[in-house]
Amino acid sequence: MLILSDNNASLEEVIRTAANALSGGEVFFGHGAATAIDEASWLILSAIGLSPALAPDYSRRLSADEIKACNVILSKRIEQRIPTAYLTGSAWFAGHRFKSDHRALVPRSPLAEFIVSDFYGVLENNATPRILDLCTGGACIAIACAYELSGALVVGSDLSTDALALAKENVAMHGMESQITLTEGNLFESVTGKYDLIISNPPYVDASDLASMPAEFHHEPALGLASGEDGLDLVRQMLAQAHDYLTDNGVLVVEVGNSAPALEAAFPQLPFHWLEFERGGDGVFLLYRAELD
Repeated sequence: MLILSDNNASLEEVIRTAANALSGGEVFFGHGAATAIDEASWLILSAIGLSPALAPDYSRRLSADEIKACNVILSKRIEQRIPTAYLTGSAWFAGHRFKSDHRALVPRSPLAEFIVSDFYGVLENNATPRILDLCTGGACIAIACAYELSGALVVGSDLSTDALALAKENVAMHGMESQITLTEGNLFESVTGKYDLIISNPPYVDASDLASMPAEFHHEPALGLASGEDGLDLVRQMLAQAHDYLTDNGVLVVEVGNSAPALEAAFPQLPFHWLEFERGGDGVFLLYRAELD
């Protein structure tokens, strides 16, 4: 699939042409980039060996080899619908770069805003909290928490051996081995102790939504997406068990996305506090330990 044909085009021209191709190819934007131009920039800069996190010289002319590399990555994105993070091997979360591949979901969650905004004050200036990241995947949430609070002790738990292997690589890449512990098990199965914050972006896609999701999602591990008919299989377990793993003033924060209405209907007795985000996103609830009694 030949998208770029001008072997002397500027970087700006290449990115704009790529953005038009992505829009025309009807790819889904939702794995770290919200628009065609953002995704095109990420793809093209990565293809020519530049970091999407740094401002490039948009007037520079691309070589024939660079144009060829751009065509290869664009063709895979459009024809195979592979998420850009998997094609480039990197994704950003809470301002930090992470290794990303098929072993775990592409990092994307409004929880990033919660973390970098001082956890919305729920830790009450606790400089050395114990934090548990359930369903940690590639450990982006756990690592972001550790960056935000350098004195925190963080545990990341996941059922997937593959995801934990990726998480271990990310923890090592960020030099967080002394601050983050990874453990394998189903939710609290391998967890011990009590925590000031339990945070989670678990699988929460219901069966109907899973079947109708864009092709990009089907490149991700189904174990990280599907959670029963109503999307609440794992969240039900969390609500039943979290009380025993929270400190007296501990807080449970969980993303459930568009399964939020089903959750409220299933648990009308719980006073869910739904977090608001300036940068977009919803479906994240907060509950205090006492509210889980």
